Amino acid sequence: MALAEAMGTGIQVLQAFATTLQAYREGLLAWFDHRNSTDPLEGTNNTIKTLKRQSYGFRDQEDFALKILALHKDKWRRIGSQQQPPRS
Repeated sequence: MALAEAMGTGIQVLQAFATTLQAYREGLLAWFDHRNSTDPLEGTNNTIKTLKRQSYGFRDQEDFALKILALHKDKWRRIGSQQQPPRS
């Protein structure tokens, strides 16, 4: 196995890489079976962080929360979904 060969090389960086691969092996291989991704969530978090940087001057947290909800409602419209967005 390639991991065993990497561990036997004596090259410290290669051994560390092999150890990391071994530690995350189950999760890495599970992706090929299930194809789950956190990309949509990461995109939403990035959008919220961008809004947060631009939100200087909002009166309070409620205005910020309303802006976040407005982003999501706009996203539902852009997707063209016939389904209604979830109500809060």
